[in-house]
Amino acid sequence: MKTVTVSGKTIEEAKANALLELSIEEDQLEYELVQVPVKGFLGLFKGKPAIIEAKVKQDPTKEAAAFLTQVLKEMGTKAEIEITEKKKEVLFDIQGEDLGVLIGKRGKTLDSLEYLVNLAANRYSDKYSHITLDAENYRERRREALQQLAARLADKARKTKRKVVLEPMSSRERKIIHAALQNEKDIETASEGKEPHRYVAIFLSKK
Repeated sequence: MKTVTVSGKTIEEAKANALLELSIEEDQLEYELVQVPVKGFLGLFKGKPAIIEAKVKQDPTKEAAAFLTQVLKEMGTKAEIEITEKKKEVLFDIQGEDLGVLIGKRGKTLDSLEYLVNLAANRYSDKYSHITLDAENYRERRREALQQLAARLADKARKTKRKVVLEPMSSRERKIIHAALQNEKDIETASEGKEPHRYVAIFLSKK
């Protein structure tokens, strides 16, 4: 990331010089004051200019969108990214045709791509931003499927009175299972095993 050191008689003048140097608008400027300007006095004391270190303010969402756009281009995927910004997260919804290759088996490719997108978003940012990546409404469809699975396996645990173990899944999906059954008073859930093979166990409550 390009950083320039510029000076001016005042801080405002130094900022103006930085804008010219970086060819940006004021709302894109991020700077740190290196030296406070000091006026000379009757020729007895020499004045000092304002000195700042300036750089382009990074927008995590734009950084991530640019990265994802490039990845899609290199993959030969014709798609558009619809961006929805919320308070605690940003949703990137990839829209196009034949996006199955981006989703992968049980969303593993999508999860990996989401991880890389978040790395790109937070590469230069001081404040962490979380981006959720989706394609063809996969996240919601998968959530509904897991909720239905949780209900079926909870019934199985009730009927057999034995612990039911699910296949290994990601932290995101384990949370969906836990949340789906958290209000079932006679059922408990627990994550067991070690990554990347952690799984959810469903069993009757001992309370």
